[in-house]
Amino acid sequence: MIRFGPAGNEPSFYEQGYKNTFEAMKWLQDMGLNAYEYQSGRGVNIGEQAALKIGEHAKKHDIALSLHAPYFINMATPETDKVQSSLMHMHKSYIAAKQMGAARVCVHTGSPMGDTRENAIKRAHIFLKNFLDDIDDQSVIFCPELMGKVNQLGNLEEVIYLCANDERILPTIDFGHLNARTHGTLKTPEDFERVVCKLIDGIGLERTRIMHVHFSQIEYTQGGEKKHLTFEDDKYGPYFQDLIPVLYKYDMKPVIICESDNTMATDALKSKIMYEQYMKKDL
Repeated sequence: MIRFGPAGNEPSFYEQGYKNTFEAMKWLQDMGLNAYEYQSGRGVNIGEQAALKIGEHAKKHDIALSLHAPYFINMATPETDKVQSSLMHMHKSYIAAKQMGAARVCVHTGSPMGDTRENAIKRAHIFLKNFLDDIDDQSVIFCPELMGKVNQLGNLEEVIYLCANDERILPTIDFGHLNARTHGTLKTPEDFERVVCKLIDGIGLERTRIMHVHFSQIEYTQGGEKKHLTFEDDKYGPYFQDLIPVLYKYDMKPVIICESDNTMATDALKSKIMYEQYMKKDL
């Protein structure tokens, strides 16, 4: 089963009188959604009791939880103090995910820091391997994210490299980021299929089927990602309807998290409805 949900809480959640994230679990279920990505991009600041309460409500309302780790993690840094800082943020993300029952942690790879991309991605691989060896817990899967800016570490090939070298991790394939950093190359179902085929070649069909997905339409420049948009955009893309035939063809069962600008849950529901309509039409 494909799960659909938002990255965090959109303004309409609060406008309807809700205040706490644990309340979002029933709100999402009532909408027809079944996934949620807790946002810790600016630091893991949630306490144990709050995390446990979110997990309790997520389980009650059949919401699959994931957590987005802090943006300032850099798995590729050669600087010892920054390695230690990144490890600390990774560990705090792991603890929070464990407490709330989040099965996946989405994490940014970082920056080459002036080095070659080849050297940087090798450092990131060693960093991630050592961290996973240290926690020794496969109940929480770390998912390196495909990044949106050209100069960021984490293009498609680099994410595949990380995942191919360690079966304990899954990719976060952010199709909006991929489209932005390649200046609009995702225009047709065939374009999406080429991405999926690269993943299958690199990490195998079964792991590709259950990968983590971020989806949003994104404005971009020559440098890549500039601004997240909503599904109302008709200029930049990519468009979710072009991914749907590929999901169906390869019998994929990912968690799909929508990162639209302030309409994350609304557009996640649109994604789910489009997918269900395609399935009915095909049957």
